[in-house]
Amino acid sequence: MHLQCGRFKLSLERPLVMGVVNITPDSFSDGGMFADTERAIAHAQRLIGEGVDILDLGGESTRPGAAPVSLEVERRRVLPVLEALASGGVPVAVDTRKPELMREAIAAGAAMINDVTALSGPGALAAVARAPVAVCLMHMQGDPATMQANPDYRDVVREVRDFLAQRVAVAEAAGIARNRIVVDPGFGFGKTVGHNLTLLKRLPEFASLGVPMLAGWSRKSSLGRITGRDTGERLAGSLAAALLALLGGARILRVHDVKETRDAVLMFEAWRKA
Repeated sequence: MHLQCGRFKLSLERPLVMGVVNITPDSFSDGGMFADTERAIAHAQRLIGEGVDILDLGGESTRPGAAPVSLEVERRRVLPVLEALASGGVPVAVDTRKPELMREAIAAGAAMINDVTALSGPGALAAVARAPVAVCLMHMQGDPATMQANPDYRDVVREVRDFLAQRVAVAEAAGIARNRIVVDPGFGFGKTVGHNLTLLKRLPEFASLGVPMLAGWSRKSSLGRITGRDTGERLAGSLAAALLALLGGARILRVHDVKETRDAVLMFEAWRKA
């Protein structure tokens, strides 16, 4: 199995590590640390040196309670960093829900569009359908500003899986080949700790979707509630959740700590093949 990601054909024989580059002042973990172009580029290059498989650039925080930013602000944050990295040897994803920025990012060399709204916005499918880029379709209940106010499901696994199945079908109908599609159950996006743990425990049930699954637990608040650790002290919990996600069938891990996660993936693969 492989993922067509722009000009890159990524093998999924082993799990891939996606490294987060937040070009924002207010992201929950590292907001402000890489908010200017030069620092963001330097951080991305550091992640490349640590062995990242995909870079994920974001210019709008989608942490719980975050307010949306304008297209102009998001464009100003993301495009200069993308332009500096797109011609390198690592595919660059852009994390956005704005179709206008999707089109501009693809023109600037983005290899993947990572959308927390699963390409449900007006014009989003059309923005990506004719380009060879990969897409990540994520589940989110509500929107970032309100999603953690009172998340509620009758059956979280069934509802998330059914939503993702529907979005995969819509994407394919729009002309997006299956080998370009990734799904993300959206840990922490309109879910309680209990919802997140149930999804993590029952990840094998998402194999029926027939596309690679991305898991993003890195440093999230659920880890803090379980361990009592502050954001900067959640590496051990993040690695434990990453390994549990791999056991459940995840093929892409979206993380802040690339070097440490790469080591965990190597250990997992050695164990799997033993």
